[in-house]
Amino acid sequence: MKIEILYPELCNLNGDIGNIQYLKRCLPEAEMLETAISEEPAFNTQEDISLIYMGTLSEHSQEIVIQKLRPYKEKLESLIQKGQVFLFTGNSIEVLGEYIENEDGSKIEALGIFKIHAKRNMLHRHNSFFLGEYDGIDLLGFKSQFTMLYGENSQNYFAKVEMGIGINKESKLEGIKQNNFIGTYIIGPILILNPLFTIKLLRM
Repeated sequence: MKIEILYPELCNLNGDIGNIQYLKRCLPEAEMLETAISEEPAFNTQEDISLIYMGTLSEHSQEIVIQKLRPYKEKLESLIQKGQVFLFTGNSIEVLGEYIENEDGSKIEALGIFKIHAKRNMLHRHNSFFLGEYDGIDLLGFKSQFTMLYGENSQNYFAKVEMGIGINKESKLEGIKQNNFIGTYIIGPILILNPLFTIKLLRM
């Protein structure tokens, strides 16, 4: 099994790198490919990657990552369509949306793979507990974010909310799930807090 961790030197906020540390202990035989921001992603040249992971990152780092991944937009779209397994946590999902809007109305063009967009409010961090359900599995976690996500995800949401918020405060549908792509604001880290979900992810 090969697991690619995208840009761990940048995408490691909120303890989300713990997801990878957990997988290393669960899967000591797995090959962990840590792709640095200066390197070409392994998913662009290798066909046998089991999981592509990216964690939470700062707002400045988002802009760097968007530019680094832009040459691989078509490849990412193709992999998602083919059923490649992805797990993007925290605000990393915003990189694949249409744009990220700042408080002054200016917009950062993202990759445009999903028809969603984010709005930043850097003076108000949202913190909350999360309890929800994905495919019959209870999910527990936390949210800590300066952004809210907007757009239609009723046909490709990740989890139904029981306590907390969805992609924004008015939504009860959390995250994005498209084929085997999962993008979620749930942190904690999500894999350590939810071993049944981790098992399901690894079976995928």
